[in-house]
Amino acid sequence: MLMEDRRQIIMMVDDNITNLDMGKEILKDRYTVFPIPSGVRLLEILARISPDLILLDIEMPVMDGYAVFKALKSVPSTADIPVIFLTAKSDPDSELIGLNLGAVDYISKPFSPALLLKRIENHLLISSQKRDLKNYNENLQQMVQTQIEQIMELQSAVISSVVEMVEFRDTVTFGHIVRTQKYLNLLVDKLMAEGIYKNEISSWDLSFLIPSAQLHDVGKIRIPIAVLNKPGRYTEEEFNQMKNHTTYGVEIIERIARNTKQHTFLDYAKNFAATHHEKWDGTGYPLGLTGENIPLEGRLMALADVYDALISERPYKPVMSPVEAEKIIIAGKGAHFDPVLVEVFQTLRDDWAGRV
Repeated sequence: MLMEDRRQIIMMVDDNITNLDMGKEILKDRYTVFPIPSGVRLLEILARISPDLILLDIEMPVMDGYAVFKALKSVPSTADIPVIFLTAKSDPDSELIGLNLGAVDYISKPFSPALLLKRIENHLLISSQKRDLKNYNENLQQMVQTQIEQIMELQSAVISSVVEMVEFRDTVTFGHIVRTQKYLNLLVDKLMAEGIYKNEISSWDLSFLIPSAQLHDVGKIRIPIAVLNKPGRYTEEEFNQMKNHTTYGVEIIERIARNTKQHTFLDYAKNFAATHHEKWDGTGYPLGLTGENIPLEGRLMALADVYDALISERPYKPVMSPVEAEKIIIAGKGAHFDPVLVEVFQTLRDDWAGRV
């Protein structure tokens, strides 16, 4: 017999009062028994009380056992209650119908008290084990989710530290990384809402994509301070040095990837670092890629990166207004920037300007 903190509840449904009295007499010493004279009455009681198992007669007026069983399965709160059919029929076809519907067992009347008790005990044990397994799986999923969240928090903390290191060295573009990440968020949300570049975006894990964009300038760690913070325009040699931050960034990210099995985040980061200075017409660097040969991550970041540079103070230029920056972005449509993304940007001009 199952031992639990409470007496388990058995509901026995039969239109024959003699059968109900006999069933209750057999079960009362072990279980709390509800003798119920009809399927309709059972459904009313189930609104208030949930049993551990139902003994259900098949041949009843108004609603036969099959109809009652289908009603039970149609409601989430009762769908998982184990049901044993009781019937005076002994033909295999009737038994097969009940089992195909989803009953856990089929007992012919008149039933043996010992057999009835044993079958109820077995099915309650199985039901309890299923419930325990379900609870275990739910707890396991929660544990896994908690670990994932902890890993994400650690990852975020590490990224933030790296970003701070980059910005500590690059005093000229302070705040740039955070702002470009916000612009990216707006762009990606709009693309998803409009179904633009649906195939590429549907393959992304956005929980990794947006945070990884913070590493697009990580290669600046290897640029000499004198070049990084020069108070004026670069010479050609200095500009060539500065352009190396894209390839340096890729090298740094690939070095990290060699020491971890989680590459999705780093794959996005590498695309951002490698291609955010590529141009739609092929005149960008470091690879001179053209059009959609440039990963979408790079095309998005190119737009966010230039916009932020235009509206921010630099030693070689004054601050521009969002309106002036927008004109330059539009002028670069199809040359510097993906023309589709420029059109999306124009619908977001007020949002971008509000985030400066």
